[in-house]
Amino acid sequence: MTDLTGKRIPNKVPWGEKENKAFEQLKTELCKATMEPMQIVDFSKPYVIEVDSSDSTIGAVLLQSMLEQGNKPVAFASQKLTSTQKSWSTIEKEAFAAIWALNKFRNWIFNKPVTVYSDHNPLTYINESATKSAKLMRWALALQQYDVVFKFKAGRANVVADCLSRLDN
Repeated sequence: MTDLTGKRIPNKVPWGEKENKAFEQLKTELCKATMEPMQIVDFSKPYVIEVDSSDSTIGAVLLQSMLEQGNKPVAFASQKLTSTQKSWSTIEKEAFAAIWALNKFRNWIFNKPVTVYSDHNPLTYINESATKSAKLMRWALALQQYDVVFKFKAGRANVVADCLSRLDN
């Protein structure tokens, strides 16, 4: 679907069976990922972001923590990786997914505590240890503008972000 928004696509978007199938699959997967309605934001409640990366795409979901009802979805996002980004290591892709999601949802989460869940355990140490990677060091510095805590979430439990990061596959 994102290929249809590229610069080389004419003003009249070519729409055929392949595009329609991709659109229908997107709708089906998003409906399966969350069977409950979207949450209206309550700025007094804490936020949760779940992120994931695949070989070609990153995905994230912004959730609002409703203590009595669990986490409710507020927004979804995904993005294809560039050819350069596709060659990054797993920790770089996962860290990029986190930074990208924090920036994407910045208007909601800025100056609020947020917990970021990833199925990549080394990411939980990004703020705690000095890295030899200049890229990861820059990203760790960029994270300081947020009140963020990273936590590990097993891949089989990170369903929504995992789904969003695999839409291209």
